[in-house]
Amino acid sequence: MIPQKQHNMTIHCHDKTFRPYLSAETIQNRLKAISAQLNERYAGQVPIFLGVLNGAFRVVAGLMDGLDIDCEVSFIKLKSYAGTQSTGKVQTLLGLDLEVKGRPVIVVEDIVDTGKTLHQFLPHLQALEPTSVAICTLLVKPEALQYDLPLDYVGFEVDNRFLIGYGLDYDGRGRHHNGIYQLAE
Repeated sequence: MIPQKQHNMTIHCHDKTFRPYLSAETIQNRLKAISAQLNERYAGQVPIFLGVLNGAFRVVAGLMDGLDIDCEVSFIKLKSYAGTQSTGKVQTLLGLDLEVKGRPVIVVEDIVDTGKTLHQFLPHLQALEPTSVAICTLLVKPEALQYDLPLDYVGFEVDNRFLIGYGLDYDGRGRHHNGIYQLAE
């Protein structure tokens, strides 16, 4: 799964050490498979891919690489983390800038942890009357999930550990790594 050359490579971010968890190749292969599902599901439609910033920018780009369907892309910015912990409060820092009424919307997340961010955002999105709303996330932490969310496209189920890389950050840093790394014990 993880290329041998990366297997023992640790990285440092702020005051913490992280070890390899998912390789860039594994992530890209999974996103291609999800893109193929999306191509089939939304054939003949023009869905809106709505990335949740900051983390989902890499996931959206990875999905776009494999899409053949016509679509639009937009981003919203919601925040619920400080350091390595969820704050329990969701802040909207950047709002939706497209008309979604009568359009299929795919909300793209980097990771669904407790699910609180999406749980609080989805009613606002549904009130805008899209024809459908699907959720696509690269990662989900089943052990941490506190809300029943319809996760339509999931890249990987992961342990309840702190992760960085491929859009995931630790206090704003670490998003640039092509693989995903977990906090070393």
